[in-house]
Amino acid sequence: MKRDSLATKNISKMKRVTVNSSNLKSVGYDETSQILEIEFLHGGIYQYFDVPKSEYNGLMKADSHGKYFVAHIKDNYMFEKV
Repeated sequence: MKRDSLATKNISKMKRVTVNSSNLKSVGYDETSQILEIEFLHGGIYQYFDVPKSEYNGLMKADSHGKYFVAHIKDNYMFEKV
């Protein structure tokens, strides 16, 4: 679900944590705006909107970050490529 946006595409300044995954490189979260930011190993950075903190916590605690992302985040939240 791609989000329609009029915002200009800027390099994100969100702080991300490197994760051990075959698909995800790093993950960041802003609790105030509920934006989850994911950097993929292929180089793309995406922001997912209105993501509850519990979802971020679940992603970070998951045995497989990639599997959690696909099962819980990928098709469930609006997103935008940064």
